[in-house]
Amino acid sequence: MASGLLNVLFLGAGNTARSVLAEAILRKDGAGRFNPFSAGSPPKGVVNPLALSTRAAHGYPAEGFRSKSWDEFAAPESPAMNFAFTVCDDAAGEACPFWPGHPATAHWGVADPAAVVGPDTEKARAFETAFRLLRDRIAAFLALPRAALDPAALIARLREIGRMGGDAARARGVSGAEPLARRSLARASGRPSCRRAWSARA
Repeated sequence: MASGLLNVLFLGAGNTARSVLAEAILRKDGAGRFNPFSAGSPPKGVVNPLALSTRAAHGYPAEGFRSKSWDEFAAPESPAMNFAFTVCDDAAGEACPFWPGHPATAHWGVADPAAVVGPDTEKARAFETAFRLLRDRIAAFLALPRAALDPAALIARLREIGRMGGDAARARGVSGAEPLARRSLARASGRPSCRRAWSARA
């Protein structure tokens, strides 16, 4: 890999919870080594307040985040990504843009804390669980001996990290297949879904 800061893009469906949690964690824990970004398809346009409060409670940055489209990072003038990770099944099933830089990719599915219905304590617990899982995966990512791994070995290790703690699909009691609506969108666009496109590179 090239020297200097490495660009990392975390992708979620709404860019309101999991992907911005991951961006905040890497911004602090990978400072001086990585330049993190996050985006969604389609973005909800606002960051979930519980994502902000969960980060702040652990001493991670809660300022300077916004919910935005992943199209911002698919333009030719966009920063070239070294890594791209989907953190929800919906984003992995979307028609995948062509990212400048041809990043190493993996799916790091995490159950959606914003989907939890119930008392505020349960919602806060869900965000805490998502935060801890993402922090553990990012710690494993930071510990990778990237210089000693060839591209295929690196991608294999990135996908192993995505299986840490179980995957979001099994946690919801559903199969790992792409949601039907997302598969239909990918076919209609003429582009493969992120999950299929990335699997084809393995």
